[in-house]
Amino acid sequence: MRLKELSIEIRYRIVSWHRSGEGYQKMSAALNVSKNTVASIILNWKKSGTTKTLPRAVRLARLSNRGRRALVREVTKNPMVTLTELQSSSVEMGEPSRRTTTSAGLYQSGLYGRVARRKPLFSKRHMTACLPKGI
Repeated sequence: MRLKELSIEIRYRIVSWHRSGEGYQKMSAALNVSKNTVASIILNWKKSGTTKTLPRAVRLARLSNRGRRALVREVTKNPMVTLTELQSSSVEMGEPSRRTTTSAGLYQSGLYGRVARRKPLFSKRHMTACLPKGI
């Protein structure tokens, strides 16, 4: 289970105690955090020179906003278009992508590929028409 990040003050206190020669065990007991947390804070401080949380790496989107908007336009114009056709049209636009990327882009825009439920809509007239004659 992941917990919330430690405050900057606690991290700074860990680093200052480390500089003064305090052990990991004593620090973890005094601050009520695990030894691994203390060790990772000190390791990050040695690497980056700061105790602040650094920005994490972000994966770039394969489909640009412009390409996604074009797909949405095409789908709203023709809702029966298939993913394969959308993929080929995105390649023509210069946005090469896979069917799954196209599907994820549409999903992100709030367009979901669903199939309508096949349920017979019977009225009284339909039900009497289905019954055998003479009842």
